[in-house]
Amino acid sequence: MRNEPHRDRDALKRTRDRMNHATGDRLVTGYEALIPSLELPDPNNRHVLAAAVVGRCDLIVTQNLKDFSEDALAPYGIETLHPDEFLSNHLALAPGLFCFALRKVRARLESPPYSAEDYLAILTQQGLVATAAEMEQFEEFI
Repeated sequence: MRNEPHRDRDALKRTRDRMNHATGDRLVTGYEALIPSLELPDPNNRHVLAAAVVGRCDLIVTQNLKDFSEDALAPYGIETLHPDEFLSNHLALAPGLFCFALRKVRARLESPPYSAEDYLAILTQQGLVATAAEMEQFEEFI
C-alpha cells in the first residue's frame, strides 16, 4: 500500500491469503530474528535471504541478481538464478508439463484474453526472453 496506494487493500489481502493457502505448509516463518545478522548490498533484501536460510532453500530465483551476490550467499549454500534461466531449465526438463502449466496460466487471463503469441510477447517484456523464444516452438500447446 505504501508503494502503490491506488491498490485496493481488500483485493491485496485476498491475493495474499490465496498465495498463503496455495503454499500450504511450505510457507516459511520464524526467520525474522536472523535478519539483523545478515549482510547484503541492499539491507531491504535481508528478509529474503533470512527466509531462504530458515527454509533450507538451495536457490533464490530473482531478477535482482546484483543484490544477492555469490559471496554473500555462499556461506549459506544458496545460489541465485534469474527467472528466465530457471524457467528455461524447467522447460528443457519437462516440455509437456511446462506447456500445460503455461496454458493454465494464460487461460486465467480473461480480461482481456491473450493469444499464445500475445502471451509470449508479455513474457519477453517481463525479461523472460530466452523462455519466450524457446516457447515459440510450442505455441500451439499453450
